[in-house]
Amino acid sequence: MMKGILDRIEDDRYAVILVEEEEGLELILPVNRLPAGSQVNSWFTIDSENGQLAVTLDHKTSFIKDRQAEELIARLRKKKTRSRFKRE
Repeated sequence: MMKGILDRIEDDRYAVILVEEEEGLELILPVNRLPAGSQVNSWFTIDSENGQLAVTLDHKTSFIKDRQAEELIARLRKKKTRSRFKRE
């Protein structure tokens, strides 16, 4: 079993899922094979059953990753400082 994130949809036909455990591995599926409610940045559990891929939305991981991203953005915005290079 693997986890992956929906990176993009190409030509409104193909979904590109980046697999978390395998750096650089892209899983390309027809869009109609995605579970209902899928959107860019959705996380999935990917399992191979009898030679077929089963792709299931992982709501818990999607929620956790969204919160982590929001916290990081908030910290970066809070940390913003003035430039060390002054204009004259």
